[in-house]
Amino acid sequence: MTAMSNQTAPVLDPRVDIARLTAAIVDIDSVSGNEQALADAVEQALREHAGHLEVLRDGDTVIARTDRGLPQRVLLAGHLDTVPLADNLPSTRRVREGREELVGRGSCDMKGGLAVFLKLAVEAAAAPVDLTWIFYDHEEVAAADNALTRIAAEHPEHLEADFAILGEPTSAGVEGGCKGTMKLEVTARGIAAHSARDWVGDNAIHRLAPVLERLAAYEARRAVIDGLEYRECLNVVTIAGGIAGNVIPDRATALLNYRFAPDTSVAAAEAHVREVLAGLDLEIEVVDAAGGALPGLDDAAARGFLSALGEGVTVAAKQGWTDVARFSALGTPAVNFGPGDPLLAHTDDEHVPLQDLEIALAGLRRFLAP
Repeated sequence: MTAMSNQTAPVLDPRVDIARLTAAIVDIDSVSGNEQALADAVEQALREHAGHLEVLRDGDTVIARTDRGLPQRVLLAGHLDTVPLADNLPSTRRVREGREELVGRGSCDMKGGLAVFLKLAVEAAAAPVDLTWIFYDHEEVAAADNALTRIAAEHPEHLEADFAILGEPTSAGVEGGCKGTMKLEVTARGIAAHSARDWVGDNAIHRLAPVLERLAAYEARRAVIDGLEYRECLNVVTIAGGIAGNVIPDRATALLNYRFAPDTSVAAAEAHVREVLAGLDLEIEVVDAAGGALPGLDDAAARGFLSALGEGVTVAAKQGWTDVARFSALGTPAVNFGPGDPLLAHTDDEHVPLQDLEIALAGLRRFLAP
């Protein structure tokens, strides 16, 4: 296994211990749009060490599958990309409060999960079910750019399964379903003028003040579904407006992000935001949206998975959006399960406890044991 450099393509060896494999994957920079090197390394590792798998390449997505004619198929998927770096590569190890951790961009979201999946893809040749492994690109960006969107449209057969596991960070517990997500541009119009004579203008940025006031006072819904609590969130995440220090702006836009419970449709979510902002002189446009997924933990395959993990496993609601929603839309029960604390995703101090890696690996080994 070699480190990434200008001279040598990165190489992954799934036979090494899970901590070393995770570090090697983390050290391959794969910010969204730059996944090729990691996809190449994953593909090479599967072709070299997993002869029982049919390996396919679709852009920067790697798909590996068995076809043994077994009555059930389980799909395990993880995204290759990360959010932008924050001086947190290459990876490092540290011990904090008696716990050994691997620190680095993507270690939590979700290269720890990728390492577990890659290792098991090589090991689980005799699993009691047929398996599909998908290592895919562009998850951390708009839903339209997500590789699973392309695959669902062009090769839906690759996503067919009876049960799916997403390797998102869950602290090696199970998180059921996921919230929906929506981004809306809220635009206020005004009249441009010289800032020394503001009375002849109309400040568009000031017209956004009622939006901020309403959202600051907004009380988000908490929805309990199948015993799991999903907490909704509605926030302004960016504001843009103005062209110069001496010009009254005639246009200002706030970008809103709404995270809604999985019992709410995309249409109902949009209607709710418009109701919250009713009566304000604004232009509102949905620029990105994806529905959520109900927990689905009462499915027989999900119950079998929970049983394999053992009585001590924690079960909670997924408070973000993940690609379990895609599988839910296809009628496939899906859960989130992977190493790392989801609260650390995208943070500068992103890290994964080595114990989480071992727990997740051991749990999936039991689930896939012949």
